[in-house]
Amino acid sequence: MTAKDCGHHDDDDGHFARRLFSCLLGLVVAVLFTVLLIFLVLRPTKPSFILRDATVYEFNSTASPTLLTTTVQVTISTRNPNARVGIYYQMLDAYASYRGQQITLPVQLPDSYQGHKEIVEWSPFLYGDSVPVSPFLASSLAEDQNAGAVLVNVKVDGKVKWKVGTWVSGKYLLHVSCPALLVFQSQDGGTTYDGAAVQSSMKFQATQHCNVDV
Repeated sequence: MTAKDCGHHDDDDGHFARRLFSCLLGLVVAVLFTVLLIFLVLRPTKPSFILRDATVYEFNSTASPTLLTTTVQVTISTRNPNARVGIYYQMLDAYASYRGQQITLPVQLPDSYQGHKEIVEWSPFLYGDSVPVSPFLASSLAEDQNAGAVLVNVKVDGKVKWKVGTWVSGKYLLHVSCPALLVFQSQDGGTTYDGAAVQSSMKFQATQHCNVDV
């Protein structure tokens, strides 16, 4: 009689364990399915960035060694293409580079929240005082200066978070690169650049789309 009771008790324990496992498995599958469904429906699209304009106040170089001094104000706008996802921008740094070398100090942009389909705009001043130019870039810089056109890249590095309703995601790295061709010519076709220094401030209407990586 005792042996039969023990066997019946073991069957109940096994049945309970199987039911518990099935419930846990079903819960996990339901959660994963919900997350996948939300991801497919609300999958965020990375923001688009545009370099609106650039005003060059100083772009001077010296030789032996090659030192570059830059003062430029840029206007960068970003648009959130998502209809259901907001974007937080945090710890953004803007700076200018020439052929892969940073030529200005990073300038921190204000943290911003961007609602659905909204546009946010920044207009930072980028500075670089007597920045040493790598020797292998010195000749390229001299050639570009003499030609009166220098291609620089305005870059923005930082972090973004996605917001859906009250839920906010973790941080994702953001890298933006905006090409800006600085052509040093006056309105009458003459040059405003003598090969070593900018003779007056110049504003370039760029409206250049930027490369964005998230």
